[in-house]
Formats: sequence, structure tokens, C-alpha cells
Amino acid sequence: MTRSNRREAGRRRLAMRLPQMRTLIMQARDPWQLELFEAYQMAVEARDRLRRRRFNLKLVREYDETCVEIEQHVIGAMHAPPYPDYCLIP
Repeated sequence: MTRSNRREAGRRRLAMRLPQMRTLIMQARDPWQLELFEAYQMAVEARDRLRRRRFNLKLVREYDETCVEIEQHVIGAMHAPPYPDYCLIP
């Protein structure tokens, strides 16, 4: 999955997971927010792969916790002012 596809998949997944934030999530354009969407999708993909394999339940729980932490960051990011372009590191 390409980076932009992961971002959009993460965005849609978070919009379903956080319905109270759905409109803000779907309108988000700030690079920091987009990075969170991508990170969320990557964490969910890794967790789901591990869950299907029933490989390591402790690691599945860690990924579950990571997903919840990212959700909390997304909630905060939706209420934060956008970063100006000049503050971003290339």
C-alpha cells in the first residue's frame, strides 16, 4: 500500500472509530494529522496480521495500546492549530 493510500485508509478507519470527530477527520489537511492517519493504518495492519497468526498475544495487546494512543493524538491534533509550512522539516 502506498503512503497516500495508507493515509486515506487510516483517515477512513479513524472516522469510523471516532464518529464524534468524523467531520474534522475527513476535512483534515495538516501534514501532522496526515502522518497520524498513516501511522494509525500501519499499526492496525500490523496488529491485524499478528492477530490472524495468533503468534504473540502480548504483542497484539501492545499494538492495540498503540492504536488507542494514536487515536488520542488524533483527537488532540483535530483541535490544535495547524502547523505553518515553515515549521515542517523536509
